Amino acid sequence: MWQKMCEYIADNYMKILLQVRDHLVISLLALAAAVIIGVPIGYLASKSAKGEKYLTVPFQMLRVVPSLAILVLLIPVMGTGIKPAMTALTVLAIPPILLNTVVGFREVPAFMVESASGIGMTDREVLKKVRIPMALPMILAGIRTGLVEIIASATLAAKIGAGGLGEIIFTGLGLNRPDLLLIGGILVALLSLGSGFLFDHIVGRALPYKNLKE
Repeated sequence: MWQKMCEYIADNYMKILLQVRDHLVISLLALAAAVIIGVPIGYLASKSAKGEKYLTVPFQMLRVVPSLAILVLLIPVMGTGIKPAMTALTVLAIPPILLNTVVGFREVPAFMVESASGIGMTDREVLKKVRIPMALPMILAGIRTGLVEIIASATLAAKIGAGGLGEIIFTGLGLNRPDLLLIGGILVALLSLGSGFLFDHIVGRALPYKNLKE
């Protein structure tokens, strides 16, 4: 088994590198879209319990729908390729980012906001200098969760011709090749774990005084 795996990697390493690249591109684009959607909605939802209910529940309901089912539903509308794959992965990543954003802003101590207002800060300055910095660790934790979930689920993108490491896995399934299944599964696992560690490292260097909240 291991010999077959080594032979396949040696014979197809350039193809595997391209698949890793495609996997990462799809994942990062979907994560960016999820952040652009999830963080602003999370901020708005944090302002009131009623707003939280109406803004977060729809995304929580979408989260229980399997990504493969979303892909199938999107094919008649978007066809195949990267667009439906990105849409499905974005839907998958929005809930943890959105919910962590809500919690992050809700946990900002009221006395700090009042103190900032008391010394003459405008609402915009309070948001920029107090609320966002204090909510940031929780928001980043949500983004990290979304990133890992996206990379792990992006294997489904190959099912509709969007490329990525899922090609190896689906080829292994079609040909009954356990060696290809192991290669694909191990690479996806390493990519997921590696992306999480790299994210933590970058955040730790950029914000050395903050710790990500679990």
